[in-house]
Amino acid sequence: MKPLAASLVLLTACSEQVAPFRQPLKLAGKVVAAETLNAGRVAYLQYCRACHGEKGDGKGPASPGLRPPARDFTKGSFKFAGVLDQKLPRDEDLVRIVRGGLHGTAMVGWEVPDRKLDEIIQYIKTLSPGWREDDAVGDPVTVPPDPWGEAKKAQAVERGKQLYHGFAQCLGCHAAYAPKQYIYEASKATIGTGTTDFRPDMYQPEIKDSEYGVKILPPDFLFNDLRSIGQGTELHDLYRILVAGVTGAAMPAWNPVTLPNKEADVYALAWYVRSLMDLRGTPAAYELRRRLAGEAPFRPPEEAK
Repeated sequence: MKPLAASLVLLTACSEQVAPFRQPLKLAGKVVAAETLNAGRVAYLQYCRACHGEKGDGKGPASPGLRPPARDFTKGSFKFAGVLDQKLPRDEDLVRIVRGGLHGTAMVGWEVPDRKLDEIIQYIKTLSPGWREDDAVGDPVTVPPDPWGEAKKAQAVERGKQLYHGFAQCLGCHAAYAPKQYIYEASKATIGTGTTDFRPDMYQPEIKDSEYGVKILPPDFLFNDLRSIGQGTELHDLYRILVAGVTGAAMPAWNPVTLPNKEADVYALAWYVRSLMDLRGTPAAYELRRRLAGEAPFRPPEEAK
């Protein structure tokens, strides 16, 4: 090949590498300009490649040391999308995740300029075919006002404790925080049948499978940070997660209409979880765990007669 021809081939290849998008793309029902996508790719390589990889497959140079692993954008699945039906997140939801970070992971909060962040978000959508569907994005979780408030905090926490250990059966994945007798009574009151079959390590979370090829350990609210919760453990964040669920994990979405008292019960669960989180790192948390571990053997009422 002649020198001039070789130079032209090399120049063309470099140009395609720097600006691979020549036409606008329709992503999640919105047309995105090629210039935006090309700028987003450059910014993605600067800010995100180290963990998420050049191809967006979660296999960046830093990924071998990350636990939990970096998100694989090619799967088109986001754990904390915060939308209904566990669909893909809105741009606002991705901004929330990037700005706030995910506690307990390598995904710290990033102060990327607004325009640059929007370009990155649009580019990330090109990494999975799921974004090509017009209805790929879910509707946002509508967070109503808290019907309990500080004045009824005690009642909200007690109702949430009953739902947690009874109706919702959260202790199937998360830790239990009440004696077996209480759990029996709570489940009988809320679902009509008292629980008598308890998993061996019920006062610890249980490892679960996920859609991401890794095992997931649900948080222990007495000791662990929650991934997508604001610094003040805001009730609206807890409400959003309860209603949206955690996509790809064992955490289901709790539609308020499935609960006896609808939105009030979702907030009651949020109040109870926050009450546990308020104990994190305190002697009271360790005392509760010690007391539950030393409880007397449980005998169902029909056997105790």
